[in-house]
Amino acid sequence: MKLDTPRPGATFARLMPPADLVVTSTRVVTPDGAGPAAVAVTAGVISAVTAPGDAPDARERFDAGHAVVLPGLVDTHVHVNEPGRTEWEGFRSATRAAAAGGVTTIVDMPLNSLPVTTTSAALAAKAAAATAALVDYGFWGGAVPGNGDDLAAVHAAGALGFKAFLVDSGIAEFPPLDPGSLETTMRRVAELGSVLLVHAEAPGPIARATRGGPGDARRYAAWLSARPAAAELEAIDLVARSAARTGCRAHIVHLACADGVAAIAAARADGARLTVETCPHYLTFAAEEIPDGATAFKCAPPIRGQVDRDGLWAALADGGIDLVASDHSPCPPVLKQLDAGDFFAAWGGIASLELSLPATWTGARARGHGLPALARWLALAPARLAGIAGRKGRIVVGGDADLVIFEPDTTWTVDPRRLQHRHPVTPYAGRELVGRVTRTWLRGRCVFDNGAFPSPPAGEWLTGREQGAGSRGVR
Repeated sequence: MKLDTPRPGATFARLMPPADLVVTSTRVVTPDGAGPAAVAVTAGVISAVTAPGDAPDARERFDAGHAVVLPGLVDTHVHVNEPGRTEWEGFRSATRAAAAGGVTTIVDMPLNSLPVTTTSAALAAKAAAATAALVDYGFWGGAVPGNGDDLAAVHAAGALGFKAFLVDSGIAEFPPLDPGSLETTMRRVAELGSVLLVHAEAPGPIARATRGGPGDARRYAAWLSARPAAAELEAIDLVARSAARTGCRAHIVHLACADGVAAIAAARADGARLTVETCPHYLTFAAEEIPDGATAFKCAPPIRGQVDRDGLWAALADGGIDLVASDHSPCPPVLKQLDAGDFFAAWGGIASLELSLPATWTGARARGHGLPALARWLALAPARLAGIAGRKGRIVVGGDADLVIFEPDTTWTVDPRRLQHRHPVTPYAGRELVGRVTRTWLRGRCVFDNGAFPSPPAGEWLTGREQGAGSRGVR
């Protein structure tokens, strides 16, 4: 592990002015690996990463012992829903969940709020609602039919990129793009030097799969067959071809189909600027394990089988998948049809913002992956996607002092009533996970401490143009 080096004949501590905070541990995860280190924080920024004995004096010191110090996580796929549907999830509840889960930056999706974030005025309304945020935040703008002339203004107003659907989003205010409008949008996004995130399911295979009706709507197998892997593959092919023709950077969100990895790799080899994420629920659950009527598991694309889960893990390990994001998409319990168990009538979305770190770590640890890989998937790569890696996603001098104390060997059982998101509904209920967050700092300010939230809302809006903002692109 590479650390700052003192001048000969003097200790590093004597060379530095006192810091506001020093955090020490036998396992600090930096871009160079994991090992003993001290992280000094001054004015909200990491001012030094040293050997523990070389740390400067500080107003406050925290020794994490053998617990792990991770960089604050960056979750680039969060549906906050405020304004307009705050009863589903708002900035206060969502960012408390984030802080409790070690997430110090979220990037909010342009739906399911009202208005949807497809104009600069709607983006301003989002920003006004976000003053209750406990952690830092950014916004994706929306790309829908007819708002091509708004993209430049939304970009100039601070959107980190744009999100589009190719299939019904479930929200009437956010219709999908057809192939022609997708390519037009990509040309405009490329001209802006931005990125287009795409919900990659094509409508044709879904229409064919449901031509005879849904069948028994309580059966998970019926929902799974209604959203076939062919829908993902056809959409990925369309996005890849359009990205290659336009030069647009494109990002496939929530990949569930392992076969999609090969298609993305082929597109990259042909020059497409294409990245991809998957989600903790696709890495944790498998279709064979989901009971009929258990609509808490409903999402789109659906959770597929064990073969897909194993393939997604393999792709994460070899770089075929770039990052992990939660796709936190909560709703009131009544919309999940929990009593009826109707997969086709239920809202499709999984609430997991607080659980992304332990859920991903549980699977990663079981497969022999280490903490540096975890930090790359959940912090650095998402920060690069959003263009904020100059400040976020890693423990380096000059970066924001977003730090997380993580106990990687602690086993616990998920109790939805103890989670911080607005409604106690999650498919992780009763699930045993490994790894627990005990403390989170945002820019050197403690925002979560063993179940308590000691600081008032202090989240800042990140536009990607702040001093030190990182260059865009995951790869």
